[in-house]
Amino acid sequence: MMKAIVYHTYGSPNVLKLADVAKPAPGDDEVLIKVHAAALNSWDWDRLTGKPYVYRLLFGLLKPKLPILGADVAGPVEAVGRNVQQFQPGDAVFGDLCEGGWGGLAEYVCARETALTLKPAGMTFEQAAAIPQAGVLALQGLRDKRPVQPGQKVLINGAGGGVGTFAVQMAKSFGAEVTGVDSPAKLEMLRSLGADHVIDYTQEDYTQTDRQYDLIVDVVARRSISDYKRALTPQGTFVVIGGSIATILQTATLGTWYSKSGGKQMSLLMHRPNKDLASIIALFESGQVVPVIDKCYSLPEAAEAIRYLGAGQAKGKVVITVERALSP
Repeated sequence: MMKAIVYHTYGSPNVLKLADVAKPAPGDDEVLIKVHAAALNSWDWDRLTGKPYVYRLLFGLLKPKLPILGADVAGPVEAVGRNVQQFQPGDAVFGDLCEGGWGGLAEYVCARETALTLKPAGMTFEQAAAIPQAGVLALQGLRDKRPVQPGQKVLINGAGGGVGTFAVQMAKSFGAEVTGVDSPAKLEMLRSLGADHVIDYTQEDYTQTDRQYDLIVDVVARRSISDYKRALTPQGTFVVIGGSIATILQTATLGTWYSKSGGKQMSLLMHRPNKDLASIIALFESGQVVPVIDKCYSLPEAAEAIRYLGAGQAKGKVVITVERALSP
């Protein structure tokens, strides 16, 4: 048996419970990880609440299909399946399990070896857990459509969260002039990460000014696609990573048409989990990108951690340190 945070009905963090559950056993192509740290993402909040309701088509219509949250994990390998070739017991690994069974908020979790990467010696388990989903989304948002070029003007909306803090640092490492948009409490942090300009979204709507950007990466998009188009340079690119269902659907359906009608590109990022982790590791080891971790919680404090995440005030990532939490 092992300890895990479980839930069997959609709702607030109050439905989360610390419970004893069966310890998983790795399949032939799987690795068993002793979870040292697990990082929270917005998807954990969505899976917990079951909202927007359209997400229940993926998560389970009446109740959650998977009872343990947590996709981003880091820890040592405990055991491997007979077909696993890349890892062996004792290896320190990390990765995003969103294409598998999730389950990171537990003492142990199984994952396909293709979802994992070796952790560099100079990276803590907490830093490693903070990277996979947010770091990959940020890098893909900056590179997948029209890669950022030195001197270009890049705006990141929602820059103070998990994806945003990675995107600010990455864009600076590529030589861009970076503008970060977020709440007043996060603006000084964005400056410390290298942002050249900051915008308080409670005081200014960046789509309603005369300033234009070569790339807009929006983590919390909620406006009309025509508003975003106006804020782009003639050859500018707009990438939606997250936001309201209305904006996501509008970008997915109209983005191609808008893109064909001129030089501007409007698109929805299609997340490819665990891709480009080698590039992120290189940026980390060069000192150009460091995960921003706001708070670390113990496993029994997971409900409090997710409540904090859901409030939208986290500066960077929120991490659950599982091993520390359950030690005597």
